[in-house]
This record gives sequence, structure tokens and C-alpha cells, in this order.
Amino acid sequence: MKIDAYVVEGINRPFTREELTLDEPGPGEVLVRVVATGVCHTDLNTQGGDMPLPLPGVLGHEGSGVVESVGEGVTSVAPGDHVIMGWPWCGECRNCVRGEHRYCLNIGAELLAGVRLHGPDAGSSAYTRADGTPLSGHFFGQSSFATYSLTRENAVVKVDKDVDLELLGPLACGITTGAGAVFNTAQPEPGESIVIIGAGAVGLGAVMAARNTPAATIIAMDLQDSRLELAREFGATHTVNTGERDIVGAVNEICGGPADYVLDCTGSIRVIEQAADAVGLLGTFILVGGAPAEARFSLDHLRALWGKKVVGTLGGGSTSQQLIPALIALYKQGRFPFDRLITTYGFDEIDRAIADAHEGGTVKAVLRIADADQ
Repeated sequence: MKIDAYVVEGINRPFTREELTLDEPGPGEVLVRVVATGVCHTDLNTQGGDMPLPLPGVLGHEGSGVVESVGEGVTSVAPGDHVIMGWPWCGECRNCVRGEHRYCLNIGAELLAGVRLHGPDAGSSAYTRADGTPLSGHFFGQSSFATYSLTRENAVVKVDKDVDLELLGPLACGITTGAGAVFNTAQPEPGESIVIIGAGAVGLGAVMAARNTPAATIIAMDLQDSRLELAREFGATHTVNTGERDIVGAVNEICGGPADYVLDCTGSIRVIEQAADAVGLLGTFILVGGAPAEARFSLDHLRALWGKKVVGTLGGGSTSQQLIPALIALYKQGRFPFDRLITTYGFDEIDRAIADAHEGGTVKAVLRIADADQ
């Protein structure tokens, strides 16, 4: 079928609209008419060459939409269902069998190979240009910067039709990554302290999640006062502008010593090396934000030796099928107001959406591609 999609021709090349041909769904696959998709820093990092998707290719990985058709063997969704497209996973490795889908041992290929990895057409892309040449798709299992997306059954999460599909795409990755880092990785106990550095979509998702835990002290840090104001509204007990105050000094002053948990949502090596010292004995430093490829950081050995934990987290951990419905339930109860982070743009406004996000006025940009009832 013919689709309209944004193609990135090469590293640091622009997003260009192009008509492509997309294969019909094969065994275990689901064709989704994309209603909306979030614009994430991971898309921009891939455009900039920091993630190894072969280019040219179609990006986008926070898509929501309506099931158009399904391939052989698909039973969990049917045409007309509303879905979010989550992360794909192989289903066969040790970690998938354990239910740790985010840590699938084949996750690199599942997200970034640019081709199908399963079924009779494994090794080939479902996306071709007008001249018949293939190009990469299947980015994070969906390539949702397009009017239609081909994904796998195990990646889709069926959602109730009474929730606005335009809002739901970012729950596929960014906002859920922050929330899951709190719920699944930190798991603060009553009275504990948690510091969230970087109040973008990921960090604010973490703040909203922390408000739903027994943590007594929730500190949000950022360079932008407007985002810190949002963090206070979402449940931060304290906020710190890191352009004005030292990270470690501020934490020690507020907490009376080091924090129990510190989440870095910036991916900045300079920030990471400072933030790690804000965690004390038996505290946990959690890496959430993505740094550039091949980035390295160093820690003080003695301080790390004294019981400090350093752990990374991918996509919020758990599974899409468990975490995403839980966040939607909290949203319906008024306990996770992620909709306030979202600014919608037309499908032809991708450059404006990216620019607004860079300038800081937009926390989470979402491209509106079609009406759910179309």
C-alpha cells in the first residue's frame, strides 16, 4: 500500500516527506493507521548518527493509532482497535522468557536493524521507494513518522476508545521511561528521598510517578524555571535551578545529607559525574537519559565502594502491556496528568515541533497525523 512518511536520507540530513510503499502485514504483524506520534530525542539522536539505524530510513517510535489489518496468527487485536505501539521483543531469549522484555538480549537489532527480524520475510524491509529500492523501517518496531506503521503483535497495547489517541503515543517511550524508572527501578520506600535531574518529558514523567509513591522528598532539577514550575505542580516537594545552585550542595541542604535515589534524565556526562556524588551509602544512582554513542563517565572509587549502586534502566523496565495500562489508569484518576506536557502539531510541522522542543517552550511535541474516526 502507498503511505506518506518522513525519510531521513543520511546523518544530519533533514526529515523529508515522501510517498513509499509498505508491505501488507505478514504472520504475527499488525498494520496500524497512525493517528499521532511523539517526537523524541531518540529520533533526533538517530538522525544525528548517535544510534546505528542504517540510513536512509523512516524514524518515529511513539505512535498510537487504529488497527487497519492483521496478519496470520494475530489474535490479541483486530481491525478497529485503538492501540499504542510499544517496544518490540524477540520472545525467545532468557530475559524475554523471564518477562523482562525491555532487556531482550536481541533488543539492539529489534530496535535498530531497520528490517523485519521474524517470519518468512526476515532480513528484508517492508518499506520501498517509488523506484523500488528498499530503505530502513521498523525503527523501534514501528517507524511511526508515517501515515501507516507495520509492527508486531507483541509490541502493541490495546487501549480503551474513551481515551484520546492523540495523547497516548508518548506512553510508548519517553514519559513511560521516566515513570518506570521510579516505579520499577527506584521503588522508593516510605520517607525516602528521590532526586530527578532534567525536567523534560522523561523527568516530569518521573516526578508524576514519584508523587504516586511513599517518597517523602521529591527534588526536581533543571535549568529552566518554567519546567521547574511544572515539576512543583506535578508533585515535586523542592526544585533547584542547576544554573544557580550546585547539585550536590543543594541535595545535602534539602535532605540533610545525600539522597536515597538520584535519577539522571539528561544524558549529560558533566551532569552525571556531579549527580553521582549526590547519592550516599547504600543509595542508588539511576541512569535514564541517553548520552551520545561511546560516551564514558568516571566515578570516585571509594564513594562507590561504600555500598553505592549505579544502575541503568531502559524504557521504564517491566513490559509495555503492564506499565502502559497502569499509567493510563492513573491518568484517568487524575494522578498522572501527562496530557499537560503535550503540544500537538500538524504532520507537516515536524521542523517547527523540533525547534520548539529545542527552545524549551514545548515539553513533548506530538505530530497529529489523522483523526481516530477517519
